[in-house]
Amino acid sequence: MSIFEIIMLLCFASAWPFSIYKSYKSRQNAGKSLLFMCVVEVGYIAGMLHKFFYNMDGVFYLYLFNFMLVLIDLCLYYRNFLLAKKFEF
Repeated sequence: MSIFEIIMLLCFASAWPFSIYKSYKSRQNAGKSLLFMCVVEVGYIAGMLHKFFYNMDGVFYLYLFNFMLVLIDLCLYYRNFLLAKKFEF
């Protein structure tokens, strides 16, 4: 278990709730990048797979937690996309 990996994941985990809150309240995707969020998700999946196959420890759950936070933001992205389409003229 690497303390640096834990710190990195905790820092990322502290940033995503702000992004989720912004997405939820604004109902807009301004400043959001779908590609960026998908790349981050792939990175978290790779981290979880590494932990699962080579070095299973508690850090796996930090990867999972971060993955879920980004997944929530992705769901809000699609919700906001659909809301924008609904109100398009």
